[in-house]
Amino acid sequence: MRRADRLFQLVQILRNKRLVTARELAERLEVSERTIYRDMQDLSLSGVPLEGEAGVGYRLRYSLDIPPLMFSATEIEALVLGVRMLRAWGGTELGQSAQSVLDKVYAVIPEELRHQLLNSHLFVPRHSERTDLAQTLDIVRGAIGQHRYIDLYYERKDGELSQRKVKPLGLFFWGQTWTLASWCELRGGFRNFRLDRILDIQVDTAIFQEVAGQSLTDFFVSFSRFE
Repeated sequence: MRRADRLFQLVQILRNKRLVTARELAERLEVSERTIYRDMQDLSLSGVPLEGEAGVGYRLRYSLDIPPLMFSATEIEALVLGVRMLRAWGGTELGQSAQSVLDKVYAVIPEELRHQLLNSHLFVPRHSERTDLAQTLDIVRGAIGQHRYIDLYYERKDGELSQRKVKPLGLFFWGQTWTLASWCELRGGFRNFRLDRILDIQVDTAIFQEVAGQSLTDFFVSFSRFE
């Protein structure tokens, strides 16, 4: 990391108004504590409103208005890859939103980074052309955000068909497959459903409340027992 990038990153970390020790900063930026002390002194001399001291911690006395979009070439590649992944596998709404973010970034970054953005050699092919999968993902994601029950018409791995009413809790991407983690009202327990096996889906008007033992946190706890 260039020193200028490191100094900018230090200020960004300190903008959260939390007291941060030199050790924390050194570990995060992968430099020595001595380097952090030197950087803090230089930032202070340059007019950055720091308060704190070695052995105690640092923070900003007041907020700074810093241009938010300063990226390295590697960060630009990470953005491009993330957008391409969402466009290929993230559903219609997230894919469009991700592209919108990238367009905004392109409009404000320096010319040399625009070239990096436009000529990235990282690609995310999509093997499936089923547009209904993107639609299903959009529907499920919306239901999760609104805490609404969904009714599924589902084909199991063995070909058997079933209807389920579930509380949608979270979506998980496994490379080429999305699964829905949910609380199944029929089975009275947590169940995972592959989105590509959902034959029909309807969002219920009923809103569910988070109940102890049926939340996403409980889902993680439940499955961690089998690791």
